[in-house]
Amino acid sequence: MVLTAVGLLAYPLFTNLYQDRLQGRLARQLASGELADRYKADNLQVGDALTKISMEKLGVETTVVEGTTDSALRAGAGHYPQTPLPCEDGNVSIAGHRTTYGKPFADIDRLQAGDRITLQTPVGSCTYQVAGAPLITHPQDWGVVANTPGQKTLTLTTCHPKGSARQRLVVKATLVEGPLTKA
Repeated sequence: MVLTAVGLLAYPLFTNLYQDRLQGRLARQLASGELADRYKADNLQVGDALTKISMEKLGVETTVVEGTTDSALRAGAGHYPQTPLPCEDGNVSIAGHRTTYGKPFADIDRLQAGDRITLQTPVGSCTYQVAGAPLITHPQDWGVVANTPGQKTLTLTTCHPKGSARQRLVVKATLVEGPLTKA
């Protein structure tokens, strides 16, 4: 029983250390000219650095990778590949961990209407403004990440409640500054 308790306490610490090291590598990749060229060509692979997300209200700044596979999400946050790239037309969607792997989305339930979220990509940046209070949905509700052509939105998803995958917490935001062009 003691061994199980130690394991349960050590697991989040281990994942946070792993994610911290991975974030250093991803930050260097995000700044590379080679990644900017692949970003412009829409030739990113699962696990590639995609954007840095900053939520000043929460003190969050983390690099988001392409993909939402288990291995990609070890970076802490990942972009749903079937959604537009950050700052582009449509519903850009990002999933993030709440209790492990750096827990970048631990407190997104504290975001309120008007709070700002900035995405810094290899080719520019943009800022979204939270549209309303977070909502709770079923984990299989894929409608929250469905594309919205003609709109420039951002959707953040994470598990809810903390430590459980029973539901999903969803934050919606609207682009307010800096739409990108991939020139």
